[in-house]
Amino acid sequence: MPKEIAAIAFQNPDKAYNILFHAAAETLQTIAADPKHLGAEIGFFAVLHTWGQNLAFHPHLHCVVPGGGLTQSGTQWISCRPGFFLPVAVLSMLFRRLFLEALEKAFKAGELQFFSALQSLSDLAAFRRYLDLVRRTNWVVFAKPPFAGPEQVLDYVGRYTHRVAISNHRLLGIDDGKVSFRWKDYRHGAQQKTMTLSADEFIRRFLFHVPPDGFQRIRYYGFLGNRYRKEKLARCRELLGMSNPTQPLFPVETEPERDYRDRLEQLSGVSLWECPTCRLGRMVCIEVLKPIITCKPTFDTS
Repeated sequence: MPKEIAAIAFQNPDKAYNILFHAAAETLQTIAADPKHLGAEIGFFAVLHTWGQNLAFHPHLHCVVPGGGLTQSGTQWISCRPGFFLPVAVLSMLFRRLFLEALEKAFKAGELQFFSALQSLSDLAAFRRYLDLVRRTNWVVFAKPPFAGPEQVLDYVGRYTHRVAISNHRLLGIDDGKVSFRWKDYRHGAQQKTMTLSADEFIRRFLFHVPPDGFQRIRYYGFLGNRYRKEKLARCRELLGMSNPTQPLFPVETEPERDYRDRLEQLSGVSLWECPTCRLGRMVCIEVLKPIITCKPTFDTS
């Protein structure tokens, strides 16, 4: 989304992120269902990221979409053209319209708040003028083929979906109250550079990317939607001549569930089994004593 809309999202993250998901999903499904483009029901999942390489606030979605979909009757699989999925210019225009319509609807419902530099947008006329500016700009939709086969895509996505704003391997050190980290400057050929920020500024930027409490950052749509995923994926495999998997693509290592006291000792080195007095004996739970109520509880009904 443009920086002007990102500023609104910064002050209204929960509402703006939900609009971002809904607008992107409706855009992909609408254009894909159009017979002029693909004419099929697609399936995909979307992952919210709010950061750029330098930890600036940059909310956007990554969508992973199979290269085709089911006909409305579910009797045929339609593949996209080689090297081409959907026209990004068409996606961009519809996405922009759907997003701005939903944002204005949220404003009229009193679901947006503005403060500091955006305080003036509390007025409807000012808000509409603000949106008129971004209606005349191009919104970026970028599409590219997967890096390799499905196994590599799954491996990449498995590591990518649950990332935080910056991973440990990019951190170089902290000295004199300043944090240094590596970042890629995509505006200059993805050059590897080093950025140094004061500790306060680093923490401030990192906290930009803490999602709203309980927010669902990964969402599934179309034939990958939770409700009909099993049946529709089986139908897709049948039409594509694929066998239904009887076991996970990657082996899942299971480990017996351990007592919470064993886990605590492994993590902290503090043993809850050890007798706190002699440090030799092992603490064993023999009985749990329930509290004794000697009188009836009273309730204040004033």
